[in-house]
Amino acid sequence: MTFTHDAIVIGGGAAGLTAAGGCALFGLNVALIESNKMGGECLNNGCVPSKAIITAAKRAQQAREEKRYGVQLAPPKVEWAGVHKHIHDAIAHIAPHDSRETFEEMGCEVIMGRATITGRQTVDVGGRTLKAPRIVIATGSEPFVPPIEGLGSVPYLTNENLFDLTEQPEHLMIIGGGVIGMEMAQSFCRLGSEVTVIEPGKPMGRDDPESVQIVVDTMKGEGVRFVEGKAAKVGGKDGAITVHTDGGEAISGSHLLIAVGRSARVSGFGLEELGIELGRNGIKVDARRRTSVKNIYAIGDCREGPRLTHVSGYEGSNVALEITTGLPTKVDWKALPWCTYTEPEVAQIGLTEQDARKQYGDKVTVIKEGFDHNERAIAEDSTKGHLKVILKGKKVIGASICGKNAGELLLPFTQSITGKSDTFSLGSAIISYPTRSEISKAAAFSAWEPTVFGSLPKKYVRLVAKLRRSFN
Repeated sequence: MTFTHDAIVIGGGAAGLTAAGGCALFGLNVALIESNKMGGECLNNGCVPSKAIITAAKRAQQAREEKRYGVQLAPPKVEWAGVHKHIHDAIAHIAPHDSRETFEEMGCEVIMGRATITGRQTVDVGGRTLKAPRIVIATGSEPFVPPIEGLGSVPYLTNENLFDLTEQPEHLMIIGGGVIGMEMAQSFCRLGSEVTVIEPGKPMGRDDPESVQIVVDTMKGEGVRFVEGKAAKVGGKDGAITVHTDGGEAISGSHLLIAVGRSARVSGFGLEELGIELGRNGIKVDARRRTSVKNIYAIGDCREGPRLTHVSGYEGSNVALEITTGLPTKVDWKALPWCTYTEPEVAQIGLTEQDARKQYGDKVTVIKEGFDHNERAIAEDSTKGHLKVILKGKKVIGASICGKNAGELLLPFTQSITGKSDTFSLGSAIISYPTRSEISKAAAFSAWEPTVFGSLPKKYVRLVAKLRRSFN
């Protein structure tokens, strides 16, 4: 076969851009195919716009405190047009990083169109047949819309159209208490909307329950209402929608947001016809991100596994390295971090306490440090939250953090879990004062405190003291 390219990448989101850009920078001839907007979910209706609205909401919340620290602030006046502009300005500012022009400058051939995989090494797009020894599928995911009775007859929002609202919701009802649901619930409440979260289980179920409870209590205090139950039926019309739960409760509001998870985008690309194996929610892959057709990779949200932007970038880098060098690369999730950007934030890396205890039982030790003992947090009057370090012996296997800027404190535990550092090194590090990162040092030192100040070191110190007295 005569190949037109060295690699074909389908999808211009975080995973596809990283894979295509990496291969092109090594000098390979790469075709990058995108049928919608460059930048994918994260740029256009995910990470970037959600963090922009969170920022606006924080501003409003700060102003809502009438008098703090001797500084008088006026109550907030939210202008939705300004919030909307801030969101889309953020997208526009970052868009050039992911643009067609940027990747063409790297050396990619960027093709806008719908791709269909027609063979193990062939892809059709816009009437052209492309051929390459390696194909990378990075088609992403889309909001999962649950089969709720009546949902198809009422207008509803997902993250794909939420940030296009030109008028602020009077009462936003959110079905789903995951990351998107919780972040948006707090943000819209802080901006002045009435907000109700409808969730059948515990909010943010994959995170440390103790950390999540702090966030839930904070959001309740700010005015968010939580309804425990499953949405069974929806009715109404634009501006007047009612959700009926399986517990018999009826909640009425002006807008409805569906935030119950993501579905892998795998239909219509020729995968079934080629015999690529699919799982419950995505393409099945091995540790190298290879599909059942071994020269075809699947990375990012389209495959089974964690759905996070930084995971997509990590997988894109791995696959680019494997394609360019021919050396196998495998994913490693033991130090996988994630963060929910509520206030306070909830950040996690590695195993949570409950998962660690299920796996290792009484071999697990948990070190807990509260921000109420951190002097930077005290000075900022922001002491809500804690750090929990999960240990097996002296080895870190996880960390759960709840507090202001919690996500910024994960890095040292990445190093510890992967073996590039350890708790002793972190506990003896010199940390700038006053910073919140001192809490990491305190927790790491606590892991060694019984050893450092144990009976043997004390005996040694007494011996040294005795000898010193004898010779002086």
